[in-house]
Amino acid sequence: MPARCLPTIHFVFAICLFYTATTPCFAGPVERGKYLATIIPCNDCHTPGTFFGKPDLTRALSGSEVGFELPAGTFYGPNLTPDKETGLGNWSADEIVAAITKGVRPDGRELAPIMPWHWFAVMTKDDAYAIAAYLKSLPPVKNKVPGPFGPGEKATSFVMKIVPPAK
Repeated sequence: MPARCLPTIHFVFAICLFYTATTPCFAGPVERGKYLATIIPCNDCHTPGTFFGKPDLTRALSGSEVGFELPAGTFYGPNLTPDKETGLGNWSADEIVAAITKGVRPDGRELAPIMPWHWFAVMTKDDAYAIAAYLKSLPPVKNKVPGPFGPGEKATSFVMKIVPPAK
């Protein structure tokens, strides 16, 4: 996908989030979070097999084997399941919400530039916590994704390269 398409895709996600305010009531935050994580769509970058056209839904949201190569390095969609070793199992709901809406990890580092947290920053607090509740409700899946890799480092798995236009 050309890099020039990414702002358009992120705009569409933001519009989807805006319209979620008019959706019917859900039984609770976990169901609402599942709905939001599906329409955003978190699965695209965080579920194995998605970029090959065959998402492995038995390992949904457990991290991707395909990374994005950017000028800043190569980044893989991490494991979002509550696995304590390879996922978000040690993250609090507040830390997950900060990552989604502020682009900051619990250790203070910024998320990879490919993560469109800027678009999710407009999400309501209730929606962000609903997504966190949903992620914490998933079965833990042990899946260590590759990387991240700095500029010039060789990636160990598949990569999609974001190439700037020729001058």
